[in-house]
Amino acid sequence: MRHFSAFVFASILLAGTSAHAAEQQIPAAIQAKIADAVNAQLKAYGGKTPVPGAVVGIWDPKLGVMLRGFGYADLAAKRPMAVADKFRIGSNTKTFVNTVILQLADEKKLSLDDTLDKFKLPVKVPNAGHITLRQLGEMRSGIVDLYASPEFQAYPFKIGDTFDVLPWVQKALDHPALFPPGAQFNYSNTNYILLGMVIEAVTGKSAASEVETRILKPYRLSNTSYPVGDPGMPEPYTHGYTLNAKGGWDDETVSLPPTATGAAGVMISHAADMRRWVKLYVTGAVNSAAAQKDRLSCRDTPRRGVQFGFGVGCSAGWFGYTGGITGYNTSAYYLRERDVTVIAFVNSQRELKGKPDVSGAIVRAIARILYPQNLPQ
Repeated sequence: MRHFSAFVFASILLAGTSAHAAEQQIPAAIQAKIADAVNAQLKAYGGKTPVPGAVVGIWDPKLGVMLRGFGYADLAAKRPMAVADKFRIGSNTKTFVNTVILQLADEKKLSLDDTLDKFKLPVKVPNAGHITLRQLGEMRSGIVDLYASPEFQAYPFKIGDTFDVLPWVQKALDHPALFPPGAQFNYSNTNYILLGMVIEAVTGKSAASEVETRILKPYRLSNTSYPVGDPGMPEPYTHGYTLNAKGGWDDETVSLPPTATGAAGVMISHAADMRRWVKLYVTGAVNSAAAQKDRLSCRDTPRRGVQFGFGVGCSAGWFGYTGGITGYNTSAYYLRERDVTVIAFVNSQRELKGKPDVSGAIVRAIARILYPQNLPQ
């Protein structure tokens, strides 16, 4: 089963490269407690064995730094997870895409209140005159998630095959709307595929190119990429795994062509880059104050204690995103009032009924230990 995650908040520790020696380290006793909590979550979300591996980072200006690898990056080779390993970041891609949209709004090339009929898109959007960019970004468009269909979940992707996502987008658009635009919240990846199309319509360039020239290069996120054709992973990387029916782990590192996910979840990064990125976009360093007000316009969702802004999750003072894609689950959150960043990257997209994804569960476990007064849901 393929998973394309919405926002939601191991038996042995194998440490990768630790944080830079010049940085103050979180006290060893606290690190040990956190390691126990991380391992407990990897075990709880696993099968016959724990979820293969994770990279966990905590940056707290008062307490110190903890950056470690847990478990394995490659089960076949028994290679321990290293903190420099790259992951597919799934829906954390959306934080880059919505930043480009906000920058275009700053440049007066579009408005978040523009309706989709103002843009020349390669798909036909029913009710395009009533669906705004703001509603797409805030997941309040009423458009169904193209990835939710049983047909897409069962699609026989093969390595090297070409894949045209447009017919799938059109099928989602042709489905009756879940509700009138703006009336409710419903997480739909189709919204961000459409925002990627809007970027291309406005700029005449690909969403990948705009992300690279506007964000990756100027902010020196050199270990972050937006693949467009090559389904492989840049070295060094962790393999991605899916739990099979027998309780073991299938390697699905290369199971989806980049065109299948695009602006909704195609990007690749690692912990150090995402540590910098989540703080940049949460503090408004990459767009104007007016655009940042739009980004952080957090509104209630059906999940108690969880709000959602313009492509950002908000809970108990934390701002950030959780992304899930086949084989990978990544959470990157920033606690503004304490200037704290927490990263949890896991090499399997695992969920348990009524609980967060595995990376979100790790973030919550860390917050319970260090920041119980800011416990995300």
